[in-house]
Amino acid sequence: MTWDRAFETFTRNTLDINTVPPLSELTHLPVLVDRSHTTGRRSLVRPVWSAAVAAGARGLIVEVHLDPEAALSDGPKSLTFEDSDELMRSLSQAAEATGRYIGNDGR
Repeated sequence: MTWDRAFETFTRNTLDINTVPPLSELTHLPVLVDRSHTTGRRSLVRPVWSAAVAAGARGLIVEVHLDPEAALSDGPKSLTFEDSDELMRSLSQAAEATGRYIGNDGR
């Protein structure tokens, strides 16, 4: 995945969602998106990942921690286990809206 710095300073970096579809066409490998190193903010996980799923990402990378506020590294962008469960439910809905499925059966 590619990311870059933009003129705005609200996010850590800028994720180029436009790279997901061409990469999916150009390689047999699944395209993964790491939103945490782009946004740097827990509150932006759901919208950025929903966009990545809609664009065709086959995998998502996220930090999960029992207590993100006490994490020695990446706390502001880490999810709790409860947050990650909720995220997966919402991503399943985003995937279904684009004719895709999130699960462990290879689809």
